[in-house]
Amino acid sequence: MTGRKRVEAAIALGVADRPPAGAWGHTYREEWSPSDLAAITVQRAKHFGWDFVKFQLRASTFAEAFGSVYHPSGHRLRAPILIKPAVPDLDSWASVDVTNRKALDDQVESIGMVVRDLGPDVPVIQTVFSPITVGGYLVGKSQSRVVRELRAHPEVVSPALEKVAEALLDFSRRSVDAGSAGIFYAISGYAGRNVLKEEVYRDLVLPYDVAVLEALPRDAWFNVVHLCGSNLNFALARDLPAHAVSWSIHNQGNPSLSEGREIAGRAVMGGLSQRSTLVYGPSSKIEAEARAAIEDTGGRGLLLAPGCSVPPRVRAENLEAVMTAVAA
Repeated sequence: MTGRKRVEAAIALGVADRPPAGAWGHTYREEWSPSDLAAITVQRAKHFGWDFVKFQLRASTFAEAFGSVYHPSGHRLRAPILIKPAVPDLDSWASVDVTNRKALDDQVESIGMVVRDLGPDVPVIQTVFSPITVGGYLVGKSQSRVVRELRAHPEVVSPALEKVAEALLDFSRRSVDAGSAGIFYAISGYAGRNVLKEEVYRDLVLPYDVAVLEALPRDAWFNVVHLCGSNLNFALARDLPAHAVSWSIHNQGNPSLSEGREIAGRAVMGGLSQRSTLVYGPSSKIEAEARAAIEDTGGRGLLLAPGCSVPPRVRAENLEAVMTAVAA
């Protein structure tokens, strides 16, 4: 059976011959070149036998598009280095606009290469940060500052987030046109109740999320909402239009897979600890986590995956153990 068939069964809240599985992580050296990033993405997908591919673009991509300046670290274990943020002060929100379209174009080009090389049996989804997540990067990846300024000065920050949302939607549409099966919509660190109470998030942030997700093209058949962090306001998942929801069950205060499936009413993606088990192993523990995820959900509506990006120092044998577990 193909990866696509397994994914289709999962998002229909069923199970095929087995749950689909996949994993992702940054490749800091290759991610600066569309062709190099595509090549290593395809290489890893084929080597590990992933049923689906969550395309791992450069995390600074969206900030770069709006004027932030980053340089490569030059090291395979180190992320890009921020040189200059696009929004160094409150007044700078007024000038937020796309100034570096190439940063986005490169990712559309790269995912198109991946889709062509992997073929129709392995769905590939594009990573898209939420507007508030991009806003955090624009001020220098400061979660506290973007939240503080949005709450204190919505008349200043909100118009900028609207522009960001428009650009993200255009990027999503172009990615789908390039062959992406949908998007992996990442709300990174802002969906937790320690950051924003649920009612505040719904009032100030949720409208931007919905504006992007509701306007995705019909051809986007595999959209995932990723809630990143601990103590999640998980009920938000009900109001974020998507086919599946992704989160880390190993972070404090987060629901189990079966609980999350019940709350969200849709397929769930996760089950594997990206910061501990997948990094340190051993393979037997990874296989045990995978089996526990399948037992918890009965395999129904499950896409087995890490709770977030896997660090680049992960060993190949640990990722191989994921497929060993689902194939058993």
